Amino acid sequence: MTPKEFFEFAKKNGAEMMDLKFVDMLGTWQHCSYPIKTIDESVFEEGLGFDGSSIRGWQEIHQSDMMAVCDPNTALIDPFFREPTVSVIADIVDPETRELYSKCPRTVARKAAEYLNKSGVADTCFIGPEPEFFIFDEVRYEQNQHTGYYSIDSVEGAWNTARFEEPNLGYKPSFKGGYFPVSPTDTYHDLRGEMVYELMKLGVEIEAHHHEVATAGQAEIDMKFAELTKMADQFMWYKYVIKNVAKRHGKTVTFMPKPVFEDNGSGMHSHFSLWKGGKPLFAGDKYAGLSEMALYAVGGILKHAPALLAFCAPTTNSYRRLVPGFEAPVNLVMSARNRSASVRIPMYSKSPKAKRIEFRCPDPTANGYLAWSAMLMAALDGIQNKMDPGKPLDVNIYEMSAEELAKFPKTPGSLAESIDALERDHEFLLQDGVFSEALIASWIDWKRNNEIDEIALRPHPHEFSLYYDS
Repeated sequence: MTPKEFFEFAKKNGAEMMDLKFVDMLGTWQHCSYPIKTIDESVFEEGLGFDGSSIRGWQEIHQSDMMAVCDPNTALIDPFFREPTVSVIADIVDPETRELYSKCPRTVARKAAEYLNKSGVADTCFIGPEPEFFIFDEVRYEQNQHTGYYSIDSVEGAWNTARFEEPNLGYKPSFKGGYFPVSPTDTYHDLRGEMVYELMKLGVEIEAHHHEVATAGQAEIDMKFAELTKMADQFMWYKYVIKNVAKRHGKTVTFMPKPVFEDNGSGMHSHFSLWKGGKPLFAGDKYAGLSEMALYAVGGILKHAPALLAFCAPTTNSYRRLVPGFEAPVNLVMSARNRSASVRIPMYSKSPKAKRIEFRCPDPTANGYLAWSAMLMAALDGIQNKMDPGKPLDVNIYEMSAEELAKFPKTPGSLAESIDALERDHEFLLQDGVFSEALIASWIDWKRNNEIDEIALRPHPHEFSLYYDS
């Protein structure tokens, strides 16, 4: 869409307002709205100014001026404003140098795609994520000097079988009993369907939606694979649509990986493949039908996995999910079909076009622009340096002894460990300026100072059970 076509699109849809959206470092959309009669085609070249020092992890106050340059190709009608409004995603530019801002996640994704093409290895990276989330009826939480608690509730919660509901009809998915039940146990089919219809109106192709394993309204909606930057844009719409459709019905959605104790957490298994000239490059005659290139890509992802998780599993809560016993992919190995391996090779189809690898460690708190770009950079490092992925893990881990399991490397046990790994191992991310030292330093500082240290300082409610009467 050209700038001229953007204004024609707005007129055709009766829109008198433009909503500019951009993603901050941590993966949250920011926005500002402008009457269309006050803007012209310069917003697609020069951009619109804003205060970069007010965005998490970005500019210092003495260098706060930044420009948001609208991408007309992202123009869509926002489904949640009362009046017709054209939504457009922006790239961030330095007002003095006019260069793309290195801390803008969308810039990182675009540079990663450019680096892939320049490398000669491939020209397209396809990403197919499987984000999971919980639909709750209520959430309450507080943290101060004398109180620390959270409380969640769901009409589907297994703990509500005895609740007075006038009448309580049962049909609560049990703990670990929520995978694929039909109604009346699955009470959210229509709500998920509404989310899907809204996404499809925005041009997002959906493959499936269903109830997930956990009780209390855990759900999954799968998008059809797309080019990396496009998928990262779609993932922002995905979260926006799902949260707002839920709110429309008096529900609340969380993408936290582990909001429910002793039940399955929410992951975002990310399917990944490289193509060149319209042809898939990961199909071959090696293990699980992979090509040699694909095996090297797996080798790169496994080698750099501890550092990758700083972006792919980027919260302290992520490591409540990455623990043994809940189908969690904690083993840094590859496997065909085995869901306890961090890299799985799906075997549903023999078509070369369907051959891909699935990195199972990411969760939906990740910033897709950064997480998938980091995956691509790790895979390219593996391909360029011919990294051996090691032997596959094709046995049931629950039948293995502790001694046997100890032979396989594991995912980091905490966000602090992943951040430490990123600090040691990030040279592969810096190739061709895809990630910048400034972004990585800001990411590490933010995570340590605002998340890891803040969690470490606070008493945990369970500590009172353990230690109060010491």
